[in-house]
Amino acid sequence: MGTKILEAISISKYFHDPVRIQVLNQINFSINKGEFVSVIGKSGCGKSTLLYILSTMDTDYDGDLIIDRISMRDKKEAELARVRNEKIGFVFQFHYLLNEFSVLRNVMLPGLKLAKLSEKEVEAKAYEKLKMLGIENEALKNPNQLSGGQKQRVAIARALINDPLLIMGDEPTGNLDKKNSEVVFDIFQELAQTYNQSLLIVTHDNEFAARTHRIIEMEDGKIIKM
Repeated sequence: MGTKILEAISISKYFHDPVRIQVLNQINFSINKGEFVSVIGKSGCGKSTLLYILSTMDTDYDGDLIIDRISMRDKKEAELARVRNEKIGFVFQFHYLLNEFSVLRNVMLPGLKLAKLSEKEVEAKAYEKLKMLGIENEALKNPNQLSGGQKQRVAIARALINDPLLIMGDEPTGNLDKKNSEVVFDIFQELAQTYNQSLLIVTHDNEFAARTHRIIEMEDGKIIKM
């Protein structure tokens, strides 16, 4: 640990509909390599808005966002899209897998889009990620043939395909039962411990958060505890 991979510097955000409302107020924190961080807080406290900014999807904010020592301010959309594909892996509450493709192909898609490796190399890498998550036997099935827990594992494999600096999760266990939530937590924990993967996970599950390296607690658009 020690290398900062993401830094939020005085990030504030306003919505204008129709009046000006501040939704984020002076957010400051950083994430180090290999750190597993959770963000908690009641609905409407600004967690998802913050994640949207940190993932470079929302560029309308005050302050600065540094990813891999580079400021994301004033970057063109094409540059931000590349940062998202290359440096950030996403895991959502819903897996967003495409049923018209096999599990293997779903995992390959961000790798094919990045186009750094040949299709054969991306395929080998996708298979390796599935194996790492214990679901290589499902590689040729379609997602609709899998259980909810298996689908979320496929979504994690897909998030890992480009060896991102940071995995961002928005309620990744929100749709899972307790047993599968445990499985997902254990996977994240192993990624941090064994593979030195950094993770930033927004969650409503306080038990999940309690076992991460660090909790960032938000209320009314501010960080109240870290």
